[in-house]
Amino acid sequence: MLDAPKNHLNFELYPAIDLRGGLVVRLAQGDPRRQITYSDDPADAARRWLSLGARWLHVVNLDGAFGSSPDDQAPNLAALAAILEVSQEVGAQVQFGGGLRTLDNIQRVLEMGVQRAVLGTVLVEQPELLTQALARWGPSRLAAGIDAQDGRARVRGWQQDGGIPALELACSLAKRGVQWLVFTDVSRDGLQSGLNLPATRRIAEHSGLSVIASGGVKDIADLHAARAAGLAGVIVGKALYEGALKLEEWYS
Repeated sequence: MLDAPKNHLNFELYPAIDLRGGLVVRLAQGDPRRQITYSDDPADAARRWLSLGARWLHVVNLDGAFGSSPDDQAPNLAALAAILEVSQEVGAQVQFGGGLRTLDNIQRVLEMGVQRAVLGTVLVEQPELLTQALARWGPSRLAAGIDAQDGRARVRGWQQDGGIPALELACSLAKRGVQWLVFTDVSRDGLQSGLNLPATRRIAEHSGLSVIASGGVKDIADLHAARAAGLAGVIVGKALYEGALKLEEWYS
């Protein structure tokens, strides 16, 4: 076992902006048929969370994650550009993932101004691409994204079993030089049932990675528990959009 979770003094809350067809949406358990649309103006959503104190945003190209065509992804990339413009105005940073499966795609979003690109499916299907990306951009500009269900990694927008336990994948990524990990419990995502903190902490303890928890945040107690567990941060989606968690309360 590697080092226990770090005591992150710079614990971050990441408001989520999930994009589908250029709209801000949330899915339940990653199911594209269970979608709630919250806004048709992603830049306005970004402005809202940043004005309340957020220093990072977590943006997801859902169409890219589902493997849609470049034309179908174009509205999301246009939305990303608008979000980046807003974030740069206030000195905030953006973490972005969803469908980043080539070096050219990764380079494109990093050149647009994304601070950290999140790689998911390629970790399982194209492990050599991760090696190349780490060599080109270094571990500070990249994060691994492991979406897990029943302890196993999912790929292709959570739609397929990746054929490897999430814990085994996380430990192998750490050995390859990855530093950041976004860990999502698919079964809880979008349900506000609370973080799967035991599984997330186990991943952090055994891998030694800086782990950002995702999936199921219910209220501010989840954030305090995640920080106490030594995690690097938490991604919050539905709880913010539904008003169950208020950023001003966290940053006050």
